[in-house]
Amino acid sequence: MNTLELIREYGHEEVAFFNNEKAGLKCILAIHSTKLGPALGGCRLWPYKSEEAALFDVLRLSRGMSFKNAAAGLPIGGGKGVIIADPSQKTDELFEAYAECVESLGGKYLTAEDVNTDTHDADIMLRKTNYVVGRADVSGDPSPFTAIGCFDGIRATAKSVFGSDDLDGMTIAVQGLGKVGYDLAERLHKAGANLIVCNNSNKGMLERAVNELNAKIVDSSEIYGVDCDIFSPNALGAILNKDTIPQLKCRAVAGAANNQIYDDEAGLALKARGIAYAPDFIINAGGVINAGQEAFTTYDKENVLRQVHNIYNTVYNILEESKSTGEPEGVIAQRFAEDRIRNGLK
Repeated sequence: MNTLELIREYGHEEVAFFNNEKAGLKCILAIHSTKLGPALGGCRLWPYKSEEAALFDVLRLSRGMSFKNAAAGLPIGGGKGVIIADPSQKTDELFEAYAECVESLGGKYLTAEDVNTDTHDADIMLRKTNYVVGRADVSGDPSPFTAIGCFDGIRATAKSVFGSDDLDGMTIAVQGLGKVGYDLAERLHKAGANLIVCNNSNKGMLERAVNELNAKIVDSSEIYGVDCDIFSPNALGAILNKDTIPQLKCRAVAGAANNQIYDDEAGLALKARGIAYAPDFIINAGGVINAGQEAFTTYDKENVLRQVHNIYNTVYNILEESKSTGEPEGVIAQRFAEDRIRNGLK
């Protein structure tokens, strides 16, 4: 499938490729939908193995942002930016050049933080464009809000699957201990959950998890097959696939990673195994609810938190509908989001 066919399949309005050799910038900005408002989505900096891999990721992520923003009731569309680079080589020039790319789209796309970018990087972008949200002086770091919503979504999942949202004594496998993953793990530990975490490149976070959260460490290749009540993916996407789903020994999947399910077949395979799934773009919407408020109204933290806590109800309702109809949770969630995009936020 060529590039245009792939873009058409995902239903994007616009995909732009940029190259600035002087600044060392190679990036792709993908606008999936502006039907509800300007497209909003973070800037992900990642050392993709190929431009094809970067395109695949940005198309999936930007489409997911359309669904996420619509399902959360935000009057904004969905987009995403990816920078193909080594995170250890970040420079001011890189983000200034990226911001110039954002500026060239004339406000159709609003950028924010994502994997390997932060509020400091957003402040650098502001030198060249005003189309930035999640700024340090307004809504700030979105990751705590993502963790709050994900924690509430895990409680809702537990209520649907186990009959109670009390996590005390439950075993939860947490894949990924980044800013969101570790914050979430802290909340789960405080709620009484027993944690199993997988090995990753940040040894310091693993040591903290052992010392502060009494977590058990397993290798990243083993995390899928551990005995647990809930498996919580909080790293990168497409991890629920034909190879990993047969390994799962859990009753539910609920985590903050984007695009957890590789394709429709994987979603059906998960359902066939009787494993409940909290749709990723529903449960991880806390961060964009926080940052997105900058885009359309005066920022109000208390109002943000009320919306974030409502993730509990949305996750629970989708899981219950799936139980009664037999439809995969992801199908129900996508239909809900697409209806809102098509008909407005009703």
